[in-house]
Amino acid sequence: MNPQTIAIVKSTVPALQVHGEAITRHFYRLMLEGHPQLKAFFNEAHQAAGSQARALAGAVVAYGAHIDRLEAIGDALPRIIQKHAALGVLPEHYPIVGSYLLRAIKDVLGAAATDEVIAAWGEAYGALADLLIAAEEKVYSTNAAQPGGWRGTREFRVARREDESDVITSFYLEPTDGGALLAFSPGQYITLVLDIHGQPVRRNYSLSDAPGKPWYRISVKKEEGGRASNWLHSTATVGARLQVQAPCGDFVLQPAGEQTRPLVLVTGGVGITPAMSMLESMAHTGRPVHFVHAARHGGAHAFRARVDALAATHANVKPLYVYDTPRAADRPHAIGFVNRELLARLLPSDRDVDLYFLGPQPFMKAVYADGLALGIPKQQLRYEFFGPLETLES
Repeated sequence: MNPQTIAIVKSTVPALQVHGEAITRHFYRLMLEGHPQLKAFFNEAHQAAGSQARALAGAVVAYGAHIDRLEAIGDALPRIIQKHAALGVLPEHYPIVGSYLLRAIKDVLGAAATDEVIAAWGEAYGALADLLIAAEEKVYSTNAAQPGGWRGTREFRVARREDESDVITSFYLEPTDGGALLAFSPGQYITLVLDIHGQPVRRNYSLSDAPGKPWYRISVKKEEGGRASNWLHSTATVGARLQVQAPCGDFVLQPAGEQTRPLVLVTGGVGITPAMSMLESMAHTGRPVHFVHAARHGGAHAFRARVDALAATHANVKPLYVYDTPRAADRPHAIGFVNRELLARLLPSDRDVDLYFLGPQPFMKAVYADGLALGIPKQQLRYEFFGPLETLES
């Protein structure tokens, strides 16, 4: 982009910081009214809660502020690319998004959104769209070229179901074509492309088992009012056919190699699912693994028996369960919440650990702040959002 475009875009950042959410809320309303088929790409709960609009507003402001040095937002781009590839975002979607985003900027900012401002943001959006399209195509083509890989959707059948807790059920998915499965990294997720009462719905679900099995396992919490999760629990019986997009995601367990740095997995609620894939992959390696899980009570605690079994046979696996409202028969290791004091007891004095964490956003904000306060290097704090990408900074 030419210097004038960069200067104009950067000059709009203060206005976008003030009006960004209003712009993105207006953008989603306009686009989904004009192109209702795109509703399948968005979670209604995230739309209703405003988290989708907040996340997009933050991304637009960050892009505008760093348009001349994109390396400053480099950590966010791989996650966006992986999310888009998981959902099956295609090049033809970008012009639609761009036209409605520019219209929303014009509508909300009014006279401040001059022709020069709109032209500059149009150029800036086009440059970002080109970058994302090329990166997403690389993901699609790489997945398709790997053994067991595919592009677009592939049909799977539910081979088995298992209740993991009062609210979480595991679904074992096997390809109906009998072919091999694309390898994945612990922490990645797949996307189900569902038809629910004639309406298309796309949802990401973490893979909860180790790679190398003849199935993909997802473990789904039945959310109150959750359209896809309730449909899966009630309708996806053994034998049901589902359309699946290939595994994606950059929240992955980094190869340890010769490294013996302890691995600390801290999860809350259904955030346990990708951590189970990591634990199943690491238990036999001898690498120290602290597995901390927070749940309301024993009935809501998924995979306890499996984690206990791994700990019984692998001395390097150390589980710790925290319940905030335990039942009379429950036997957690601690009552209350995961906090700084609890984490401090687990960590070596040099704080040289890899801490992976996932759960509800307030839980994640607390663990992130505690990890930094305890001296864990920021680059060794790794996390994922089940919903739109938002900040964990206080």
